[in-house]
Amino acid sequence: MAKVTLGEVAKEARETCKGDKSSFPTVGLEHITPEEIRLSNWDEGSDNTFTKRFHEGDILFGRRRAYLKKAAIAPFEGICSGDITVIRAMQEKMEPRLLPFIIQNDEFFDYAVGRSAGSLSPRVKWEHLKNYEFELPPLDKQRELADVLWSIEDTRTAYQELVTATEELVKSRFVEMFGSGEYPSVKLKDICSKITDGTHKTPIYQSEGIPFVSAKNIKEGKLLFEDIKYISDTEYENIQKRCQISNGDLLLTKSGSLGMPALVDVDFPFGVFESLAVLKYNRERLNGLFLHSQVSSDDFQTRLFRGVKGIAVKHLHLNVIGETEIIVPPIALQNQFADFVELADKSKLVVKETLEKIAAMKAAIMQEWLG
Repeated sequence: MAKVTLGEVAKEARETCKGDKSSFPTVGLEHITPEEIRLSNWDEGSDNTFTKRFHEGDILFGRRRAYLKKAAIAPFEGICSGDITVIRAMQEKMEPRLLPFIIQNDEFFDYAVGRSAGSLSPRVKWEHLKNYEFELPPLDKQRELADVLWSIEDTRTAYQELVTATEELVKSRFVEMFGSGEYPSVKLKDICSKITDGTHKTPIYQSEGIPFVSAKNIKEGKLLFEDIKYISDTEYENIQKRCQISNGDLLLTKSGSLGMPALVDVDFPFGVFESLAVLKYNRERLNGLFLHSQVSSDDFQTRLFRGVKGIAVKHLHLNVIGETEIIVPPIALQNQFADFVELADKSKLVVKETLEKIAAMKAAIMQEWLG
């Protein structure tokens, strides 16, 4: 294998569309899903000022805020935002089907982030990206590697679709069991003993101690203790005067990605920031998994967001959360639904563990072949 720079085997495509653009699909940064190699969203027939043209097989790399890890292979010819760098393989030097995997990997994104300029909205230029170095095997081996990697990607996509299908099944089950309109509605404030939020004062952090979480720690409906900060026992004692968290409480993001719920499923103490609302609901009348599913539903989210305040930065206020209504079916029926959710979660866990193994295998293969 030989060490090459990206600019030796690929180039920036600078083609523009100067005529009628109405027949071209358009791609903005918002259409590229972080860490997804395939493009699944775009606009058609929309008004925009985009002129940068790309062709099928080109790589659309999000040069603005590269830490978002946005880079996808174009499935068609179209027009994209100026904040997207169009990268095209030199076919005589590089197998085009391999290029997406060179670009969509952590090492390349780290390199891009390190060479981005600007404070509020950092961007990276092609003149810096083209100097990225990596090992590249001969063309025949590149084709073999591309075949392997795309096979892995197809398998990963199939498993990811299984996760999505399981989530949709839970939503359908909820509608089937509770969508008839026959159950009474109550305001959240009337079925919760307390609706509050975390501390409004940024605590003093330390290297270890009591975990401290905020809205960023809620992902995909779960409370994750990753990239965590810690506070002292004294800070925690001050925080818990406002709200002491219990296993089973419902957390709801009130800033950032609004309205995302998570059930507390740990028994150890931790502090929360004001970006999280804490709902202490009546557990004799509400099952936590049922409540979580209802708060996640499109119907609830639509009603909740009617009260969102703010223009540039939006926030959920506690009184808005408290005034939002939910249905309260018989607890036995809620428990039946919760049993279904638990089975679905177990299935998803198995699939996600498989996805982690697939990702590890892909990383090992790329390390072996590309160094």
